[in-house]
Amino acid sequence: MTKTLLGKLAPERVKSLDIERPPQDLIDGFKALGDATGIVSDVMDNLGIVGALPGSLLKPTIAGATIVGPALTLRNTVLTGHPNDNARAYRNGMAEIEAHNIAEQGDVLVIEGVRGLSNMGGISAQVAKRQGEIGAIVSGGVRDLAHSRRVGFPVWATEVSPITGKWRIETIEINGPVQIEGIRVNPGDLVVADDTGVCFIPRERAREVLELSRKRAAAEDARCDAIDRGVAIRDLPSAT
Repeated sequence: MTKTLLGKLAPERVKSLDIERPPQDLIDGFKALGDATGIVSDVMDNLGIVGALPGSLLKPTIAGATIVGPALTLRNTVLTGHPNDNARAYRNGMAEIEAHNIAEQGDVLVIEGVRGLSNMGGISAQVAKRQGEIGAIVSGGVRDLAHSRRVGFPVWATEVSPITGKWRIETIEINGPVQIEGIRVNPGDLVVADDTGVCFIPRERAREVLELSRKRAAAEDARCDAIDRGVAIRDLPSAT
């Protein structure tokens, strides 16, 4: 199906209508690891990849949610003008609807947002869910948590705020690079998120990270099995 824009954002600000996504077998491989951000973070440390952020910073809105998928990126900034004047003129600069419009099944919306304001609310979460997105990562505020929970759309955000971004935020780019708490994320990079935190894996390194994560997960399973069997501490298999 040919993708078209909705006219909410200048066409040149949408860098691509279709991102290059990781192969499905790679995504399925990370999903099979379960709640794996700890393992993935360790592997990225070993490989010199900076890409992990703690759950105390990017707080999950739905406990127990785990997602793995390619990043669909969006960048916001502060809208010029006083919010009251913008509201009276109905000058709404937010355009995440354009990202939802071009999303594909399994995408993760990654927003470089504005502090203290809502960069995404309940209606946006519901639209995202309908479009096939599996979650969102937001550097900045979000709101309507009960709504997003009700529709089963998990969000990891640095803040929660009731203050609308409609008259205060301007979307300036979709599917370009974004900065999430100091980490560069490109469209198509792999996002792994759970209760512990969020890992952004560069798409070109994802298979390498997966193979090493599988080995580390197997080693941890062996240690857990040994613990359950009562193996003495001195005889436990070594960590990898």
